[in-house]
Amino acid sequence: MFRAWTPPLLACALSLLAGCDRPETGRETASAVTTDTAAASTAAAAGAVPISTNSAEARQLYLEARAVAEQLRAHEGRKLYEQAAAADPTFAMAHYQLAVNSATAKDFLEHIKEAVALSDRASEGERLFILAAEAGGNANPAKALEYQEELVRKYPRDERAHQLLGTTYFGRQEYDKAIEQYRAATAINPSFSPAYNLLGYAYRSLEQYDSAEAAFKKYIELIPGDPNPYDSYAELLLKTGRFDESIAQYRKALAHDSNFVASTVGIATNLMYQGKHQAGAAEMDRLYQRARDDGERRTALFVKGVILVDGGKTDAALKEIQREYELDAKLADTANMSGDALLLGNILLDAGRLAPAEQQFTRSLELVEKSSLSPDVKEDTRLADQYNRGRIALARGDDSAAATAAEGYTKGAEARHNLFRVRQAHELTGQIALARKNYDAAIAHLGQANQQDPAVLYATALALKGKGDAVEAKELAAKAAGANVLPLISYAFVRDEARRMS
Repeated sequence: MFRAWTPPLLACALSLLAGCDRPETGRETASAVTTDTAAASTAAAAGAVPISTNSAEARQLYLEARAVAEQLRAHEGRKLYEQAAAADPTFAMAHYQLAVNSATAKDFLEHIKEAVALSDRASEGERLFILAAEAGGNANPAKALEYQEELVRKYPRDERAHQLLGTTYFGRQEYDKAIEQYRAATAINPSFSPAYNLLGYAYRSLEQYDSAEAAFKKYIELIPGDPNPYDSYAELLLKTGRFDESIAQYRKALAHDSNFVASTVGIATNLMYQGKHQAGAAEMDRLYQRARDDGERRTALFVKGVILVDGGKTDAALKEIQREYELDAKLADTANMSGDALLLGNILLDAGRLAPAEQQFTRSLELVEKSSLSPDVKEDTRLADQYNRGRIALARGDDSAAATAAEGYTKGAEARHNLFRVRQAHELTGQIALARKNYDAAIAHLGQANQQDPAVLYATALALKGKGDAVEAKELAAKAAGANVLPLISYAFVRDEARRMS
């Protein structure tokens, strides 16, 4: 699994944490823990970020937490990070880690606020980690990237700094830059396993599947007793349509840790692509029943919702996402409630139920407007609402209103230097051009949209077909139909249509 934390409300968000290796015995890898100023200075001089705590107990708990959390066992890691924070109430990085390993958006916001408040007690490198996370959570990915680039410049021998920057480049779909950062991490520490995990995903995104497989097998070699290497390799097999082999690797992961949620999701996803939707949904029911926290419960409900949409059961899917909303309402998690309302709106929009879809989009915005979320998040949510209004207008056949919304959305996205929203703006503009049968413009704009989203590929295939390029249209539709990604609602909306076109 590629673990990428997503700030509340932002599908575009900065990726903050990916799977990592345990520190080697006898060596505290970069981000080395220090308990005095002289040691911190020595670590900084060597190019590594020191971790600041004067508590030996907190230090040990932090290392234990990092060892399990970096293997994507966040539930276990959170318990230890909580103990580390209790042992040293001024330990800023303990709260940072609690934020990036949080089960809910509400927990993230609470812990990143505490980390920022304590950051004057942290080292300079730690402050950059914390400020980058805060910027991502406040819907400012451009500023987060600045902090991360500064972090790498100031601490060039910290493998985790390179990992973080590489993961952000990955999220920006700048895969060559991501690979460069991951390779820098392995040069610093050849046994630092996240680099191989993340290299595998970067190569996979470039469709260099042999290189991806080699990277994942190296990852397995480095830490054969952990679940995530098998999970990551299984995801590559899923991507390439080797479903039975993928399930076998997911089961290997679960043999190492029966609570490794990602692998249960992976098995359900394989079943869905094999046409076994009922079996996939049942996997999520079992996951919900044995979930250890609200994050795992949310995962089960979301994935089951996607499986039901993919299987053509819209009403049943809406019920599952409504359950997710009600769970978040009990937690008073406004950010996730807004995201749930947005998801409900998207499902309704795809089903052609425009009035209730619009109501959900309005609810998504109002929840944020009335909340204590930051002004930056509120501004970004208002911007996102223009995108939603544009799609509603387009579905109603009012392409003029849709174009006005798209123009406003484009200007806002560019002004905020938000690459995700810029790509979304191109997608909306391309869809409008497609509706107007302006196929060349549609192809041009869709080509600047998110090329990792099968729905964008399918829309481009429609434009190519409209232009008369039937062969290329069929090829691109086949690529969209066979994307075989982990549960993604936009893919569920178009997979059957793309399959029929191909």
